[in-house]
Amino acid sequence: MNFLRDFFQSINKQRLRTFLTLFGIVWGTATLIILLAFGMGFREQMGLNFRGMGEEIVLVFGSQTTKPYEGYGIGRQIRFRESDAWALRQNIPQISKIAPEYTTWNAELRHGDRRNSPQLTGVPVIYSEMRNIFEQEGGRWLNERDMREQRRVIFIGDQLKELLFGDEEAIGKQVFVNQTPFMVIGVMQPKSQNSSYGQRDQDRAFIPMTTYSTLFGTEIISNILYQLDDPRDGSHVKDQVQAIISQRHRFDSADTDALLIWDTSEFWSFIRWFFIGFNSFLGIIGFVTLAVGGIGVANIMFVVVQERMKEIGIRRSVGARRSTILSHFFGETFLLIGLGAAMGYFIGWGIVAAMQYIPIKEYVGTPQFTPGVGLIAFFVLAIIGLAAGWMPALRASRLNVVECLK
Repeated sequence: MNFLRDFFQSINKQRLRTFLTLFGIVWGTATLIILLAFGMGFREQMGLNFRGMGEEIVLVFGSQTTKPYEGYGIGRQIRFRESDAWALRQNIPQISKIAPEYTTWNAELRHGDRRNSPQLTGVPVIYSEMRNIFEQEGGRWLNERDMREQRRVIFIGDQLKELLFGDEEAIGKQVFVNQTPFMVIGVMQPKSQNSSYGQRDQDRAFIPMTTYSTLFGTEIISNILYQLDDPRDGSHVKDQVQAIISQRHRFDSADTDALLIWDTSEFWSFIRWFFIGFNSFLGIIGFVTLAVGGIGVANIMFVVVQERMKEIGIRRSVGARRSTILSHFFGETFLLIGLGAAMGYFIGWGIVAAMQYIPIKEYVGTPQFTPGVGLIAFFVLAIIGLAAGWMPALRASRLNVVECLK
């Protein structure tokens, strides 16, 4: 109790000095929390945006040969068929899911007087799981019966629905693909997606791949998607894909430019290391800001020790130990930092909460005050408090009694 009474009496006597000292800790703590929360939110939003394209999918596109092979010259276009996808699935056991994909930009969708030419895609049922495409309430995705019977059904993105139907209900209504009528069976749930390989799903339309092949009279697919049981097998599977496709289309297996293989799981590895560095950088900035406040506290405590030399001398002369003096001033420093940290926590949390209402989520995410952020801030504050409090307290405990009483 005496310790707390002395502490608050000291604050009351030196209000301006205490305020200026606390300001550095308050600002440093709030800055550290905001920076860390911003880094966490940015990482979460980047992952969410990229996850909109699919969970660690691999995309394979045909390109042009760049090496002569068995009498064939260079510059030959590699065009996939559905059978290529099924051959990969059959010969590479590490592949858990695979989907051939038909695509065209030359189809006009029409509903009433509204027209649009989106990316029209013919896909299998498994495609929605691979690409994280989910239907809104009241609708559905393509099913196996749609495939078998080559039904004229269509699933559309949420933004495409707005363009064609506006506020009108779309599910169960008819649209024309060129001159062919299709029934809308589902509308996609809105999702974040900052990456694509043609057009964002919100603006696309999907039909059964069997219907697409018949409607457009083609067996040539645009690309192949696959997923692995274990993404760590990615490099090995790439080599197998290259070997199988090169054998089926008769080009040199060493001609890596003949195929374009995009393994999105490599992006996740990059993201992980990028944000370790990014959040570390933000943490260092916050730490330095807080350290400046800690230096201010240490300087003030040195001044306090100098001002209270007579008090220290009297206490020592009546039997107070060095450890008692050290713990007293060390406790005052920690209490002062703790008071500033509590205020900084509250301000930082308030700013983070307020930023949830600023429309920046789609671009950089919104700051997140997570338990991890709180623990990191607490750990940094403990280090600053230890560094700021130890030296003044140690000096106070080592003062000569006679010099203090003089």
